Amino acid sequence: MIRLILILLSVWLVFSSAVPVMASQPPNLTPEQFQQLDELAQKALSATESGDFAIAETYWTQIIEKFPDNPAALSNRGNARVSQNKLEAAIADYNEAIELAPSATDPYLNRGAALEGLGKWEEAIADYNHVLELDPNDAMAYNNRGNAEAGLGKWEEAIADYHKSTEIAPNFAFARANYALALYQTGKTAEAIRTMRNIVRKYPSFADMRAALTAVLWEQGKHGEAESNWVAAVGLDQRYKDINWVAHVRRWPPLMVAALEKFQELK
Repeated sequence: MIRLILILLSVWLVFSSAVPVMASQPPNLTPEQFQQLDELAQKALSATESGDFAIAETYWTQIIEKFPDNPAALSNRGNARVSQNKLEAAIADYNEAIELAPSATDPYLNRGAALEGLGKWEEAIADYNHVLELDPNDAMAYNNRGNAEAGLGKWEEAIADYHKSTEIAPNFAFARANYALALYQTGKTAEAIRTMRNIVRKYPSFADMRAALTAVLWEQGKHGEAESNWVAAVGLDQRYKDINWVAHVRRWPPLMVAALEKFQELK
């Protein structure tokens, strides 16, 4: 999972988790130029929210052409490129953003996610480690490092990082979901199911955990409950019908993928 960087428009477009707002007018810009930049930023964010990542990339590029030394715009364009699977191009953007803003965490975090997409787990972990050096309480960095450790088959390390992520951010549902999936992979079935049930109880529209419960309950012979969760899961997100997507994009652990595949074959 990639953290999108929303922006404030001032002398630079700076990193922020807030909704972009108007700041003081940058020097050497006319009011018309300032308004144009603000409009481009709003269009880029709107395109991102609607899933039009190619259009968002175009808007970020226009901003970068006006402010070529703008780290946040570069990192946001990298996010748009990752969403189109342009991973190498995205990494190039993150590299530039890091050169311009070496103490900002988001470009490292986002570059790590892109490196994961290329299967470069150790390089991704190095980026997440650096994020945690800059901010020891970054819940996303712990979650993402867990994902990269899972890519290396280091499941106990992944479990520890997922758990740490949820300690920092108790409402970070995906970190808790990843924790449950990793528990199942390591044979901690009862704890995994209990965690999955708790997540679904709190977030009944969470398709990922509905699909996970489908797989594990089917294996336990609880076919009626499994079917009920499956109807809910695919009603929320049809992608869980695609085992290839579950295995290689969502990246469930191997035992969870096998359990879901068995359900789909036998139901």
